[in-house]
Amino acid sequence: MKVIEISTAGAPEVLRFAERARPELGKKEVLIKVAAFALNRADIMQRKGLYPPPTSDSDIPGLEVAGTIIEMGSAVAGHSIGDRVCALVNGGGYADECVAHADMLIPLPSNMEMTTAAAIPEAYMTAWQALHWLANLQKEEKVLIHAGASSVGLAATQLAKDARATVITTASDAKHTICQDAGADHCIDYQNESFAGVIKDKYGGVNVIIDFVGAGYLGDNVKSLSPDGRMVILGLMGGLTEELHLGHVLMKRLKIMGSTLRARSQDYKIRLCQDFWEHCGPLFATGALTPRVDRVLPWDQIVEAHHVMERNENAGKIVMTVG
Repeated sequence: MKVIEISTAGAPEVLRFAERARPELGKKEVLIKVAAFALNRADIMQRKGLYPPPTSDSDIPGLEVAGTIIEMGSAVAGHSIGDRVCALVNGGGYADECVAHADMLIPLPSNMEMTTAAAIPEAYMTAWQALHWLANLQKEEKVLIHAGASSVGLAATQLAKDARATVITTASDAKHTICQDAGADHCIDYQNESFAGVIKDKYGGVNVIIDFVGAGYLGDNVKSLSPDGRMVILGLMGGLTEELHLGHVLMKRLKIMGSTLRARSQDYKIRLCQDFWEHCGPLFATGALTPRVDRVLPWDQIVEAHHVMERNENAGKIVMTVG
């Protein structure tokens, strides 16, 4: 099969096409003929040598694919050759064929394009886990979502609005319309406004924060949380360390959680996928939930696609077509 591999840790130019042997299937696995895959920040970190895959997983980058089932393991039930699916995978997505666990497959609505489907698994399952499994978001609560124009930020906004929460996002001024289109009630220009000041003046505090920044935002995040507030940290784009005011954590009874999805067990990811799709599948079918695809590029432009993501030029998913 044809794949895009990382020749050595470094800049996007280290990505190269190669030929690999077709992977063997486990009893509960399927082989997908990949039509499209989407990019994630994890791909960039892996390419730089900062986020190596678990030893049991493929070294080929790529965590979400859409395509057609072309082969099935002996214990796979409920699926057929030719089914159109998308899936969260344990690596290997940058390829024209990819293995996925059968219980992680998401059947595609008949009217959904492959390029749209490829933008669903990682962003929406990450957001679903953060909002519902970790933060336990409730109706009429207020949630602050940083990096609001990112794929996970936009997915979280849609899911929070579905839960009838008030959504505040941070994003550059140029991306506010995109956040509002996803359902954000208020957008804060993080380049020219203090989000902590806006939260204090307009809302008094928020119940939930979804953060991708880490250091640089930690202090203001803690200030912005209401008593019994919950914060889920999904990334560290702003660095690793900043002083934490433990008095605020104690007196406001705050819960601060961190989470990654890739390192979770297969059983955990299966339960998450099934819970997510049980609730959200009908919403995708009706168009109530729709992933934002920033751009679609042929996979021979993978180097440029990585540059675009590193320059933060995209709002929503970058999707690559295979073939």
